[in-house]
Amino acid sequence: MTTMPTPPDHHDDDVALVPFAAEHLEGALQLSQEMSWPYRLADWAFALELGQGFVLRNGAGTVIATAAWWTYGGTQASAGMIIVAKAAQGRGHGARLMDALLAAAHPRTITLNSTAEGLALYERRGFVCTGAIQQHQGVPHEGHQAPPASLVRAMAPSDVEAVARLDLKATGWARRQLLDQLIQAGDGHVLVRDGEPRGYAISRLFGRGHVIGPVVAESAADARALIEAALARLGQVFVRIDTAASSQLGDWLENIGLRQVGDATTMVKGPHIPPAGPARMFALANQSFN
Repeated sequence: MTTMPTPPDHHDDDVALVPFAAEHLEGALQLSQEMSWPYRLADWAFALELGQGFVLRNGAGTVIATAAWWTYGGTQASAGMIIVAKAAQGRGHGARLMDALLAAAHPRTITLNSTAEGLALYERRGFVCTGAIQQHQGVPHEGHQAPPASLVRAMAPSDVEAVARLDLKATGWARRQLLDQLIQAGDGHVLVRDGEPRGYAISRLFGRGHVIGPVVAESAADARALIEAALARLGQVFVRIDTAASSQLGDWLENIGLRQVGDATTMVKGPHIPPAGPARMFALANQSFN
């Protein structure tokens, strides 16, 4: 992806903190391109439609930094898309954005996935490490056979309520609005046992191709079956999957051609809610809104 230069912030006193709005999307896209993040303008717009945040604008009106967050009920939220233009780094802009975000999201528990460069900023604000995320991507080596329809089938409108309940137990987050938008934007699959959904996966357009996530299942084998169903539908296209290092999916993803190209540290500020089980999240919808 082409990197587009961001004009420098000439006078820090001129930098304004304002709510993230649609008018800032083009500037946000330029920031992510400068960082070689694969977001499209549509990906930024999708995220902003679901969430909220802040941007910093310099005296010329140029967006030089962004931060966004997504609320899941009154107790949980995620944060991400935190970027400061290279020419504006080292001036406290990241700290200013995070402090504004934390004040707006208070008193919710905040979860985020941090790059190595961001760890110190978040640790100083009380975030603690809870795990690691591995980014896998590529074009699968060969076509994939869908699991039997008796095990995994296309998600139907009648499944959505059960999927939302399953997701809440697996994550501890009330994120029905997010799920509705993801289902509308992509293709869903459910894994069924005894007539009930016991896992689900959603794939949709994102970045350089498609992303498969969220994937919620009771075991790594079930998660693989759901991913296989999504891959069988997608065919030979570029695919990205963000999965926890503890998911037991990493070696398999490497073997099918989705190599690991990056990682992030999962961090939480506030009480961490363990899954109510037995299902858990095996792949993220996005490293920002999880």
